[in-house]
Amino acid sequence: MKPLVYIVDDDAALREALSSLLRSADMDVATFGSVADFMEHCRDDRNSCLLLDVRLGGHSGMDLHAELKSQGCALPVVFMTGFGDIPMSVRAMKAGAVDFLAKPVRVEELLDAVNQALARDAADRTEHATLAGLRQRYQTLTPREREIMALAARGLMNKQIAAEVGTSEITVKIHRGQAMKKMQAKTFADLVRMAEALDLR
Repeated sequence: MKPLVYIVDDDAALREALSSLLRSADMDVATFGSVADFMEHCRDDRNSCLLLDVRLGGHSGMDLHAELKSQGCALPVVFMTGFGDIPMSVRAMKAGAVDFLAKPVRVEELLDAVNQALARDAADRTEHATLAGLRQRYQTLTPREREIMALAARGLMNKQIAAEVGTSEITVKIHRGQAMKKMQAKTFADLVRMAEALDLR
């Protein structure tokens, strides 16, 4: 499936020109003339990013970006503006924008920024899917296996874990082995990395 670029800009001619350019670069495009139209649109669950004008006829692209973040939407944003200044670009970058482009935008600069935003979204999606898989496997562990996994990940030896939880060393080995099997950890180092990703203490 092709990546999707959302364009929010109140300049219809520019929307059409950007849309044509991005489609020629083998991307799907969805265009919107206002913040309200974009917010009402159901966003596709696929690799995507947002090309966003800073000034949108009474609305601020910066405010839209802040609202998306407050809703937990991690859609990477590339800002465009014909009225930008350094403080504005600094504010946008600090807020997590991928890039801040001055109009008229050069084709190569635009494509570079959009590709960078799509790459960030793809990486975020992979990380999210990996973490979701870890959490799903972690749910299959018994309470004792979870406890032993966390203690082992803190660096405790089997003997120390046995003393900590009040059981025998052999029982700890069995639970630790079960935890590794259920978590699909090939090595103990894998299990430690999984515990860190799950923020186990």
